[in-house]
Amino acid sequence: MSEPAYGIVRRVAVGYDEAVELTREALKEQGFGVLTEIDVKATLKAKLDVDFRPYVILGACNPQLAYEALSSEPDVGLMLPCNVVVYEEGPGVTRVEAISPMTALGVVESAALEGVASQAEAKLQAAMETVGERGGVV
Repeated sequence: MSEPAYGIVRRVAVGYDEAVELTREALKEQGFGVLTEIDVKATLKAKLDVDFRPYVILGACNPQLAYEALSSEPDVGLMLPCNVVVYEEGPGVTRVEAISPMTALGVVESAALEGVASQAEAKLQAAMETVGERGGVV
């Protein structure tokens, strides 16, 4: 599977549930809280009665960075929170991806947001490194 140009990706050698927990812990260590959680598998089953792989979308937010971003550009709320997905890719392999804030906020074209996006990118990158280290990169 190819890597998206707009995401920070890790493939880990742990099961889905463990990868979700590792991801939550790594985000917390970088100052992010999970504001929203969408269980895609359960939602698709309930709404469409289709089976889908275990897949969750976590809406991660670093309050300080969000405050800085919203203070300089109120409409940037359209781009928040930072989405992080975890899904079962195959037997014994789970994929964890975080949006690249530099890429996402690049569409806003605001010099004031560049610093915030850079900080968010560094923190998400560090969280993804932690997930990879603890989950065993595939």
